[in-house]
Amino acid sequence: VQLQASGGGLVQAGGSLRLSCAASGRTFSSYAMGWFRQAPGKEREFVGAIIWNSGRTDYADSVKGRFTISRDNAKNAVYLQMNSLKPEDTAVYYCAVDRYSYRMYVKPDSDEYNYWGQGTQVTVSS
Repeated sequence: VQLQASGGGLVQAGGSLRLSCAASGRTFSSYAMGWFRQAPGKEREFVGAIIWNSGRTDYADSVKGRFTISRDNAKNAVYLQMNSLKPEDTAVYYCAVDRYSYRMYVKPDSDEYNYWGQGTQVTVSS
């Protein structure tokens, strides 16, 4: 099983990026998928997640109104659209798959996710 995150890069404050996470090796259409990030010297933190049927998304307060998660189950992929980026959004971003299938709610705890991508670097300059 592999999760491949891509789309990171260097952007100026106020700009946008769209991260993608493609899964291979098995289908994750029945699992919630989440995004986390880790800045240098800080712990990994929850960014947001989307349940298996796209019926619900939840976000960290720090990104609400700026970030949007979507998924395409036919492509076994999840996306993170990031707008109005700030320097404090600088981090390595990881996608992850929920430990349990068909949950109708989102869990912000990293322990609830058991498959992780390798991460993609997002750097926002001021």
